[in-house]
Amino acid sequence: MTEPLTERSARVAAARRLTRRAGRDAAGLFLAEGRQAVAEALADPAGVREVFATEAAAAAHRDLLAGAAVPVRTVTERAAASLSETVTPQGLVAVCALRDVPADVLVRTPPRLAVALAGLADPGNAGTVLRTADACGAGAVVFGAGSADPYGGKAVRSSAGSLFHVDVVRAAPLPALLPRLRAAGATVLAADGGGEAALDELGGALAGPVVWLFGNEARGLPADLAALADARVRIPMRGRAESLNLAAAAAICLYTTQLAQ
Repeated sequence: MTEPLTERSARVAAARRLTRRAGRDAAGLFLAEGRQAVAEALADPAGVREVFATEAAAAAHRDLLAGAAVPVRTVTERAAASLSETVTPQGLVAVCALRDVPADVLVRTPPRLAVALAGLADPGNAGTVLRTADACGAGAVVFGAGSADPYGGKAVRSSAGSLFHVDVVRAAPLPALLPRLRAAGATVLAADGGGEAALDELGGALAGPVVWLFGNEARGLPADLAALADARVRIPMRGRAESLNLAAAAAICLYTTQLAQ
């Protein structure tokens, strides 16, 4: 029986470099940890290079790994921990190809619903927005230049597999892209607590294609980007909360749009 790979093996060391953004970008690969993420990855095995599993994880997920069309390599517990960014590693990690699509794909055929993120900082929010976008039937999530990397460990975990269901555009130059999307027939709506339009009064503006634009968690949307939208939209709040966090606002805006479409 082949001995499990250790944290010092060349394959594990190469995979460990993918825990950093520079390593992911250089290799064109990222790590997906845990059963849900690995299962979604293996649904399209062409995008998976290999899977690492501890002996315990391989036994626990035998049903998932038995039919895998990619190499499954047994690793030690320490090797698995070196590939994980969690306190309690799950012992199951897939090495996957980055899933980026060019922004021009969206311009050629704008999806019925899409999200654009300007300066999003929290990788947990990145993953949550991906998950929400997927749940609401969005076709793409655009990460503007300077936003968190959706392929980081926390973002991948927070997406709960939805990263594999929607198109991802990274490092997009939003000041140039948004006018092109509007010219292609998309309505760009900027989420803004001080917006002149109320979400519940938009009516036909939500018919699609619609691109929702969200800003940084603390600073909101830059004025120059908000000016490129068809409308700045506020979420009516009848309670006394000062504001909603970004992930909650995105969920409300996307769900409302889904209902209107």
